Amino acid sequence: MRQEFDLKQIEKPLLSWFAGHARVLPWREEPTPYRVWVSEIMLQQTRVEAVKPYFERFTKELPDVAALAACSEERLLKLWEGLGYYNRVRNMQTAARTVMEEYDGRLPADYEKLLTLKGIGSYTAGAVASIAYGIPVPAVDGNVLRVIMRVTADDSDIMKQSVKSRVEKELLAVIPKDAAGAFNQALMELGATVCLPNGEPHCAQCPWESFCEARKQGIWQTLPVKSRAKPRRIEEKTVLIIRDGERIVLHKRGAKGLLAGLYEFPNLAGHLSEEEVLSYVREQDLVPVHIEKLEDAKHIFSHIEWHMTGYMVRVSELETEQSGLLFVEVEDSEKRYPIPAAFAAYTKYMNLRLGNDRFSADTDQ
Repeated sequence: MRQEFDLKQIEKPLLSWFAGHARVLPWREEPTPYRVWVSEIMLQQTRVEAVKPYFERFTKELPDVAALAACSEERLLKLWEGLGYYNRVRNMQTAARTVMEEYDGRLPADYEKLLTLKGIGSYTAGAVASIAYGIPVPAVDGNVLRVIMRVTADDSDIMKQSVKSRVEKELLAVIPKDAAGAFNQALMELGATVCLPNGEPHCAQCPWESFCEARKQGIWQTLPVKSRAKPRRIEEKTVLIIRDGERIVLHKRGAKGLLAGLYEFPNLAGHLSEEEVLSYVREQDLVPVHIEKLEDAKHIFSHIEWHMTGYMVRVSELETEQSGLLFVEVEDSEKRYPIPAAFAAYTKYMNLRLGNDRFSADTDQ
């Protein structure tokens, strides 16, 4: 950060702006430690609008730490279905159980103790501590790094932990002791709604317009500096929707690795032909009656891209489960079995009426 920039000047205009521009969000209406924690974990790598319905459903069914700690894993994953990054919610449950055992079911009002909980890093600890407890500690995420790098015209690489740590230290020196939560939320809000990550920032709406160095120098396009991540690995897959009249085939993934413990449609490496798919189905001691090619789809993880093609395969009858495959009622599969968003393009085929010679949409559903 440039030494000539006085970071103290950001506070008053920022708080004044936030008082009139803060979005109405469900977790802000009742910022208890638990609700702040849940919202911040959900908001990691997920848009605000997408999070809202998940947050409402999750906190309605699991309203406190005790409920989260006691929830079955299968139900927990089902509640999280569609948000992705399932280790986030697994870590939350581990942390909830620690809170029950060590802190009488209440998240500790202590930044350092929050950091010891599973899945809670400096940003989440800072958000809970400042927003829920008013403790003057920073909460530095991507939005905050972006607005600070731009207002100060700092060209340091924000992918470096040393840069984030430095920004946290500098913000700690200027965060208002009587408005820590509002200050941190205002920084996040400014990055989310004004100083945008993609596209031109709305400088005319910014409370820092008069002293923002990036605006003065006309260099907002180059900030923040972010080193290039490694290219994602491409994996080709063939996804199979295997059904008889009433049931569908699912498979439970292993306890470790990507999408651990979740349910999926059977899938095979590579983009297979109809004959290769039918051969696989017969190897499972199933009798294929009809096969139909489905659309291609793509899903992006942090370091992997799945390029998928799909087939719907109708079989004569699903009887004895085998080879790690589960035969489940279609209705049960929707209610009980968490299927990752990676397969979203194909989940709609769980709700089709199967005709004798073709698959047709069930208009009664």
